[in-house]
Amino acid sequence: MSSTQQKTLQFHELELDQRILKAVAALGWSQPTLIQSTAIPLLLEGKDVVVRARTGSGKTATYALPLIQKILSSKLNASEQCVSALVLCPTKELCRQSRHVIEQLAESCGKVVRVADIAGSTNDVASQRHALAERPDIVISTPAKILAHAEAGSNVVNLRHIETLVVDEADLIFAFGYEQDFKRLIKHLPAIYQAVIVSATISDDVVRMKGLCLHDAVTLKLEEPDLVSLEQLSHQRILAEENDKPAILVALLKLTLIQGKSIIFVNNVDRCYKVRLFLEQFGIRVCVLNSELPANIRIHTISQFNRGSYDIIIASDEHMLEKPGGKRKSSSKANLKKGDLEASASRGIDFQGVNNVINFDFPRDVTSYIHRAGRTARGNNKGAVLSFVSVKELPINEAVEQKLQRCFARETLPKWEDVPAPSKPHANPEATETLSKQDVKLKERMRRDFVERPKKVDSTDMIKLYQFKLEEVEAFRYRAQDCWRAATRVAVHDTRMKELKAEILNSEKLKGFFEENKRDLQALRHDKPTRTIKQQSHLSHVPDYILPKALKRAALNPRPTAAASAAKQPRMSAGKAAYQRQSNDPLMVSEVDYGKRRNFTQRKKTK
Repeated sequence: MSSTQQKTLQFHELELDQRILKAVAALGWSQPTLIQSTAIPLLLEGKDVVVRARTGSGKTATYALPLIQKILSSKLNASEQCVSALVLCPTKELCRQSRHVIEQLAESCGKVVRVADIAGSTNDVASQRHALAERPDIVISTPAKILAHAEAGSNVVNLRHIETLVVDEADLIFAFGYEQDFKRLIKHLPAIYQAVIVSATISDDVVRMKGLCLHDAVTLKLEEPDLVSLEQLSHQRILAEENDKPAILVALLKLTLIQGKSIIFVNNVDRCYKVRLFLEQFGIRVCVLNSELPANIRIHTISQFNRGSYDIIIASDEHMLEKPGGKRKSSSKANLKKGDLEASASRGIDFQGVNNVINFDFPRDVTSYIHRAGRTARGNNKGAVLSFVSVKELPINEAVEQKLQRCFARETLPKWEDVPAPSKPHANPEATETLSKQDVKLKERMRRDFVERPKKVDSTDMIKLYQFKLEEVEAFRYRAQDCWRAATRVAVHDTRMKELKAEILNSEKLKGFFEENKRDLQALRHDKPTRTIKQQSHLSHVPDYILPKALKRAALNPRPTAAASAAKQPRMSAGKAAYQRQSNDPLMVSEVDYGKRRNFTQRKKTK
């Protein structure tokens, strides 16, 4: 279905309930995205739909809005409370994010629409069964979790009343080993239900899934590029070998050439910790999103990053890159146990307010580049992607450039309407009728512009060369090389073991304690220095003699970050903290303790 053949509808034209429109207005959404205005009318009609749209285009709200509307309409004539919608996600983080979006859109509905997330909220089976026993309208889960409860018996959860099945990020469901679970889960659903498949790509797995659960489906393949426009998202690269990358990275960060919240991507978890240990020696505080840690810890790390507790996070998408372009066996349970394959940072996770994506290690395939770049420039925000490219990575870089050329070449071409009307030989430049010499020349020029030119677009127009002179930061090199060598494999191993031991203390059961002891809450920060490598205090300071002349003013007056401004707040003394607690206590009649005041006056009289 072509996006140009249908008029873009506004939210008030989508026949949504006023309570839903009120929640949409509270979120500040002025108008629906292209995929939302196209898919929502079809979903409200009850059709099975396959939604393909790029990352950050609002796919979650695309199925959440009609889902809530359908539940509100069915509640008018419902005789009993039952589970009417099932949302399947491949990762625990995605389950949590989907629940958050649905709860925001249903906030004005009160308790009419109830949502339960049994995968991303808790790992306690008893708590999950308690949530399912309340018969929520919408259940969000991974295929394995809901299947375990469905096979436990109808007294736990009854899926025979399901009216809508939603599969979010469907291309990852089978890739994460859920194919057999999904096939068994389908048998617990009723014979008739509406199915919605949402995916960033239409892979072979999605086609197989479509045959399992969809009937006479409408497939939406909107005519939009995989990434946002070049005006909103800039692509740049620095040609650097492996030995040059550390010096360039620390120079960019210490000289404040990169500002705002940033994600540094590498290709495996060990590299994450190596880069972290390297940057910590220069006083740059960063955190690591480790796929081997439990889901609650990963969610907490992302939440702190989204709240602005720290500005730099290091992540990897290693399991997506083990077999670039290949298929993973869905029955490989050993691989699932070895690491948490639900934790790719380049797919699904909703990083908020990201200004920059830095590819310290260039991705090993084009798809990973697209999904990494999709972490920034979300919505109407602008962003930038900066990639370090070595000689070995040039072939993949060229493949990415060709992909971007196919996506954005049309934006650089002149429009047919721009050609003067008297000079147009025909409405079609491929016409073969008899033409004058002047018209033949015009036709050949237009053929070059409209047909041949997309194949010859200069690659630098897509991924521009970052204007960075390596010789100007040569003074950083000797420092960077020493610090990079200090981050050995032994240091990385010790750091990872130390982090695992520390996370044991960061228990959810201590949440109440930390609410009363704000100072101890700092122990939960994920960007604390690891102290695995000896810290040299002089490395965190950049002396004047190694600063480039053009950057001295910018480096000496850096913009304060959110984390830095929070750290500069004056520390409250114990006495002042006690007074503050007493004054904020609602059970106290006044800030003055009249008992102490009375004793003071009595002592004064005796004197």
